[in-house]
Amino acid sequence: MRDHHPHHREHGAGQDGFEKRPGRERGGRGPRVFAPGDLKLLLLALIAEQPCHGYDLIRQIEGLFDGAYSPSPGVIYPTLTFLEESELIQGDAEGGKKRYTVTDAGRQYLTDQAVALDGVRMRIDVSKRSLRGHDRPAEIHEAVHNLRHALQMHHGRWSPAEILRVRDLLNNTAKAIVDGPVSAQPAQENAE
Repeated sequence: MRDHHPHHREHGAGQDGFEKRPGRERGGRGPRVFAPGDLKLLLLALIAEQPCHGYDLIRQIEGLFDGAYSPSPGVIYPTLTFLEESELIQGDAEGGKKRYTVTDAGRQYLTDQAVALDGVRMRIDVSKRSLRGHDRPAEIHEAVHNLRHALQMHHGRWSPAEILRVRDLLNNTAKAIVDGPVSAQPAQENAE
């Protein structure tokens, strides 16, 4: 499966030198629902649970997102073709429609990718909340874009010391976000 990235357009630079982008992530198309490889793994898992047709898979995925997202046939069927050509599933024509079942190789692949599949399901939960309107504010989207831009501007100048510095900055920031806001000290303690 190929991942298509649109060309970045200039939307004007702010005082800080970072590009200002209108709309949401990815050029206004909304947040990415699946990371590369996620859909392949999810389809394989759904087929392993119960053999089904492509249309059934679309409906099952829509159900996983509580109706907030429905994958297009133009995404589902090429992925099914890839899985079939990889001999992870097989499709049997039944009344003009293919019914997909998992192969032994597909079951083994799922076993080998159990941790990755858990990650896919976690990302679905996050995406589901995002698609239902619990998305990050525009200011946070812009800050994430600025971070990506800063990393891209590095142009491969990664010395061992710089790798450690940036890794620590990113990991500490991620931890601080997960830990949540620091509660303010009571006024009495500050007065002492």
